[in-house]
Amino acid sequence: MIAVSIALLVTFMLTAFGSGSSEPTQTRPAPANRFLPAGQPRPQVVALRGSLRLQLPIAQDRVTAIGYHAVGGGALALEPVGRQANEGLFSRIARKLFGGGERGLTYYLLGGAEGTSTAALDVGAAPGTDVYSPVDGTIVGITPLTLRGQTYGARIDIQPTSAPALVVRVTHLRPDPALTVGSSVAASISKIGTIIDFSEVERQALARYTQDEGNHVSAEVHPAATLATP
Repeated sequence: MIAVSIALLVTFMLTAFGSGSSEPTQTRPAPANRFLPAGQPRPQVVALRGSLRLQLPIAQDRVTAIGYHAVGGGALALEPVGRQANEGLFSRIARKLFGGGERGLTYYLLGGAEGTSTAALDVGAAPGTDVYSPVDGTIVGITPLTLRGQTYGARIDIQPTSAPALVVRVTHLRPDPALTVGSSVAASISKIGTIIDFSEVERQALARYTQDEGNHVSAEVHPAATLATP
């Protein structure tokens, strides 16, 4: 009986995992630029920070991939909603054997130099795709984002209504002209900008999992007190 049980377990593992490569085979979505222009996303929570719920800021059919990476500057760890697509072999075995995490969003851990591995959320889409507020709240800052002496869109800071001691920082986008400091925004409803092309500025880690350069909108959560200066 022991020998039969071992044989059945080996057969199950070979069937479930194929060649046993460290990453699952990915079916990559079509390039997002064919979908432009974009509309509002359906309300869908993509990440959590305590009681704060971050909604998907890009329409679902425009998203190329979702990733998390470490980042400095005091950004707080986020709790991803969904399943990690590039998880390790043992985690995949446990999930197959015991279930869980099969439905909903899939995301990738992208690494990073410092900080917790889920401090920054990247939602991929083509340049020009509309970006919507990830939270209900108030715009408390719109700051030009300058890299190597050039301005690349802006950093938008949003104070969430549900967590006023925090600030959600959104980058890699061009702010909507109608947006001003003091504006009220609603999650998944208020357009706050459009994604800009960062491929000439940095090598974007999300590109490993998309059919394009990995352009995306990025969101971080900070304690409000730490954002007094850019």
